[in-house]
Amino acid sequence: MTFLKITGWLVFAAALLHLAIIVGGPDWYRFFGAGEPMAMMSEQGLWYPAIVTACIAAVLFIWSLYAFSGAGSIRRLPLLKTALLIIGIIFLLRGLLAVPLLFFSDSSYMAELKEKMVFMLVTSVICLFLAVGYLRAVWLLYRQRV
Repeated sequence: MTFLKITGWLVFAAALLHLAIIVGGPDWYRFFGAGEPMAMMSEQGLWYPAIVTACIAAVLFIWSLYAFSGAGSIRRLPLLKTALLIIGIIFLLRGLLAVPLLFFSDSSYMAELKEKMVFMLVTSVICLFLAVGYLRAVWLLYRQRV
């Protein structure tokens, strides 16, 4: 389950990055694709961007814990196989659908992201890698009947 440990560390790093975005402020929100409205709210000192970003970080922290649990690095968490499956599917959908959705949506947010196509492609590939880690773990856990 070394691959799942690597996956867990990458998701943990993503959670830390989201916390860094809060500290980094408006320019970081722009660079990492949160959209101009989020960056502007951050410039105005509103709490909304920080709360949303902190919630994303919290979810990613929990997901990293499930990866570590599935890898046997920490105690077994509740609903381990189910959680790993759902997390893997979410990463798979993000990896497969984000870029195509840019071309089928006419929202201003999606238009902003089209300008960051390299960023979207790189993050989609990362999400596909993470999906493989989680879904492979589910397969291995079911095979071991753990």
